[in-house]
Amino acid sequence: MTTATQSQPAAARPGDSGRMFYNGLIWAVIVALLVWSWGPAQMWRIPMLGSNAGNMAEYASGFASPDFSHWRFYLEEMIVTIQIAIWGTFLAVVFSVPFGILSAHNMAPGWVLQPVRRLMDLFRAIHEIVFAVLFVVAVGLGPFAGVMALFIHTTGVLAKLFSEAVEAIDPRPVEALRTTGASRVQQVIFGVIPQVIPLWISFSLYRLESNIRSATVLGLIGAGGIGQVMFENIRGFYYEESAAILIIVVLTVSLMDLLSQQIRRRVI
Repeated sequence: MTTATQSQPAAARPGDSGRMFYNGLIWAVIVALLVWSWGPAQMWRIPMLGSNAGNMAEYASGFASPDFSHWRFYLEEMIVTIQIAIWGTFLAVVFSVPFGILSAHNMAPGWVLQPVRRLMDLFRAIHEIVFAVLFVVAVGLGPFAGVMALFIHTTGVLAKLFSEAVEAIDPRPVEALRTTGASRVQQVIFGVIPQVIPLWISFSLYRLESNIRSATVLGLIGAGGIGQVMFENIRGFYYEESAAILIIVVLTVSLMDLLSQQIRRRVI
């Protein structure tokens, strides 16, 4: 009797068939979406990557001989790009902490949560270039417009990530503080933030890396930094100088990646 009872869980559970059906439905939807978007995305052009590879190689050959004759100027502009990314990320982190907490289901009531979430959706949905254009009109050309564009967009991204980290916390420390009569702010400071701070730091470092790349792109529309110099060189068909700038950008992003890895290892 005991053996029969113990062997029963090895059989298929009633919920397994429902889970398999749900997983199969998800895969069917994914395949249907890929088929539906095949034509509009012009995926039928894939063979052209092979047939026109010669054109790509001919264009890329112009970048084969980097010209570092103006390397000092390029480094100065690269430093400006990093400074834009640092300030944009810093401001975003500062504002993402309250917005992220107010966007978490376990921290804020619905009448607060929903408006804050929709505002963060707006910040996240609009590309940095659009924000940069708006700020260029308001404050003129230069790095400050890039800082503000990165600040707004990154706030939307980090607030979403921060809120998901808050929603995944262990509620017991917060409940223990609540039973001692701690205020809502004290519960957040001493019960929530200590649990999520490693993830928040990791997310912030990742966004700093991404914002260096984004700050480079923002330079194309006059928001300062190395991107503006690179765009002028490409538009003037100075491919050797453009190649040197690209190498500097890649090396900078790689160094930032290595640095952030070391920081994450020590913090997390």
